[in-house]
Amino acid sequence: MELNAAFYDTLSRFRLSMGHKTSMNLTGNRKSVQKGSSTEFSDFREYMPGDDIRRIDWNAYGRLDRLYVKEYMEEKEAVVTILVDTSTSMEYGTKKKSELACMLTAALAYLSLNNMDRVLVYDMQRMQSPLALSGGRKAFPRLSHWLDQCRFEGTVDVEEAIKRLPAKGPGVTFLISDFLQDAFLESEDDPRQKRYAGAKKQTGQGGAEVQMGQGGAEVQMGQGGAEVQTGQGGAGKQKGHAGVKGQKSHAAERILRFLHYRKQKVVFLHVLAEEELAVSMTGTRNLIDMEDKTNTMRLTLDAASIRLYEKALRLFCGNLRRICAKAGANYAICNTGTDFNKLMFQELRMLYDI
Repeated sequence: MELNAAFYDTLSRFRLSMGHKTSMNLTGNRKSVQKGSSTEFSDFREYMPGDDIRRIDWNAYGRLDRLYVKEYMEEKEAVVTILVDTSTSMEYGTKKKSELACMLTAALAYLSLNNMDRVLVYDMQRMQSPLALSGGRKAFPRLSHWLDQCRFEGTVDVEEAIKRLPAKGPGVTFLISDFLQDAFLESEDDPRQKRYAGAKKQTGQGGAEVQMGQGGAEVQMGQGGAEVQTGQGGAGKQKGHAGVKGQKSHAAERILRFLHYRKQKVVFLHVLAEEELAVSMTGTRNLIDMEDKTNTMRLTLDAASIRLYEKALRLFCGNLRRICAKAGANYAICNTGTDFNKLMFQELRMLYDI
């Protein structure tokens, strides 16, 4: 889908909510904690030697017989950081998740540039070479070219990418990803997981099965549909995380702590394909992991297995939403099947100063 002039015209009426006062030393449209020379009045304070006498409020002097100066908010440039997951799994869907990720990136960057904010766009696989944009909407064509050259392939470690993010001062950081990585599929901190622990269910023909076991739930979505599987003991092992309560915090919690330390307002944009949110396939299928072709599974998609998948998916998304809410971050599911105007102007309204 190409975003047309009418869309950008509507978008230009909005403004991102920053969450933090800005303090960069570049001129922009954001109100800083520092005092400056804009036209927006902030407060009065007593005159001190060296103050600009042009700021003395003579009306106050006439009433109080004391000298006061007017202070104004200084307008500064804010920093908006957008990180894009460019892994192969983002290529899934009739309407690809990668296409929606690019559209979200374009819309957020345009919105920021329109307000004279500075924009940094990162491909999570190439954190060493971000696209830096500033100077208003005239910089937007550079982003369009960057997105045209963007390739969605290979794998991404979201947490490792975040760790490589340089400090740029207070601002907003957007994570655009499907978060289909083992570290995000953990849910040991969610008490609702207890409802599934110890339960085991099998369905299918010819040995295909969907199981819930003591190891926790793992949800994988890729070429051809969905896989929900767990194991006991060593089965269903997750990379770098034991999955045992109390051993490690959730990847999303670690990311949020790191970014909050960097004085960032954080937004998780969870991009999922319409087919992942509402499985419509039936019958016996050979499922192939898009990022590891050797990882396959033969599965019979019947009503019981689909219900089990949907339950695990709700747990997965709900856990991310709960962690973000607890940390004061924003979380939103971005469905490839949703009209983009509805997504930007209705479902993501929490992002704007209104």
